[in-house]
Amino acid sequence: MKRTNRKTRIICTLGPATDSDAMLESLIAAGANVFRLNMSHAKHDWVRDVCARIRRISAEMEEHVAILCDLQGPSIRTGDVDGELVLTKGDLVEFRKADAAPSMELSTTVNYVGLMADVSVGDRLIVDNGNLLMLIKEVNVDRIICEVKTDGTMGSRRHINLPGVRLNLPALTRKDHLDLAVACDCAVDYIAGSFVRDAAHVRELHAAMLEGGGDAQIIAKIEDQEAVRNIDDIIAAADVIMVARGDLGIEVNIEELPILQRKIVQRCLKLGTRVIVATHMLESMISNPLPTRAEVTDVSNAVFEEADSVMLSGETSVGKYPIECVEILDRIARRIERSGGMGYGKDAVLRTERQKTVRSAIQLVDSIPEAQLVVFTRRGYMPVQASLFRPTSNIHAFAANASTCRKVVLARGVTARQIDFGDDLDSLLRKAVAMLKDEGVVRDGTPLVVISDMGQKGEIVDSVLLIHA
Repeated sequence: MKRTNRKTRIICTLGPATDSDAMLESLIAAGANVFRLNMSHAKHDWVRDVCARIRRISAEMEEHVAILCDLQGPSIRTGDVDGELVLTKGDLVEFRKADAAPSMELSTTVNYVGLMADVSVGDRLIVDNGNLLMLIKEVNVDRIICEVKTDGTMGSRRHINLPGVRLNLPALTRKDHLDLAVACDCAVDYIAGSFVRDAAHVRELHAAMLEGGGDAQIIAKIEDQEAVRNIDDIIAAADVIMVARGDLGIEVNIEELPILQRKIVQRCLKLGTRVIVATHMLESMISNPLPTRAEVTDVSNAVFEEADSVMLSGETSVGKYPIECVEILDRIARRIERSGGMGYGKDAVLRTERQKTVRSAIQLVDSIPEAQLVVFTRRGYMPVQASLFRPTSNIHAFAANASTCRKVVLARGVTARQIDFGDDLDSLLRKAVAMLKDEGVVRDGTPLVVISDMGQKGEIVDSVLLIHA
């Protein structure tokens, strides 16, 4: 079992570059905490196979590695074209419904039939993650005509963004429902909803997950201006927030992106929800063995802001140096964590008695030199709450089952261990302390602040104890 003092969690997207058992083992050994399956590309048979392999390998390595299923969501894409369309600034290109005939040479279909009703003349249209910029010049019943503003080429099934436009897309597509069923069958730990625009979308995904028999936690990906406007409601509805900087960086003015990232992280910690910073963390390492200095600074900023997790996408799914990417994230995070952080956790809003109990325990552990925080949890609530206050101590969580251990993996600074729960808190404490001593985490006399919600005389009682190992 490999234990780490790194608090920031690392999410790795799996793909052709990391599909083998040997690569999964190496990623876990390097410090991966969560494996992401991108359902925009993943086939169902592969999902079932790789989930089983992740569970087996992580069990063999005695690590609680979680699985995140990332739904494609209601993305707008161009249709198929013959090769590529070569576009020059000033050209006119049309996007039409599938059953409409082309009216000009530069033409492609679009998969969203409601597009023409949602857009207006003068709206910006961005294709292929910002590679092509266009301006809508004409809107008809079955097509729109755009003026090309940048030279480039447009291939098949390219992603379309419409910054600032309210799109009447569904929260979940038919493909999402099919992918969700597989995710529930595989008992994944986290399910991410793409292009979440309001709290109702989060609730719809959660209800569909429960209907499918799943028990995953819901991650809401913040990818457009509408989501930013509704951020507090989305934070309240979701288990985890992801700052998905790819689409978000296209939907907003690029100079606003760092400010939005920091504001969203701050709001998440204040309102009590975990947060992931994602996309382009080490993009250059898809083909290069070392990151740029700017990328190192970018990762450092996310760690300094005290995000719960950072995520790798193409770097580990198709890149040449997936293991090195995880190792570099690990090194950066460890170093920046030693230098301190923004301290947003101190502004957390306390709404319940349980939150106040956890806060009192954090204040106690932070006031005692070399003290460690131990949390016994049945469903994962207490260690996540403890994490959101960003204590200086690491958080040692003990749960009765592996599923709960994986549910707290995305909480900053939490290391989860599985232990048999009994009715006797004293004997449970002795077992937990023995485990920590065996791992070299504590030694005789180390102060331990213990939070538990163990049953006492048939009731669940929250308690805070101070003991010494």
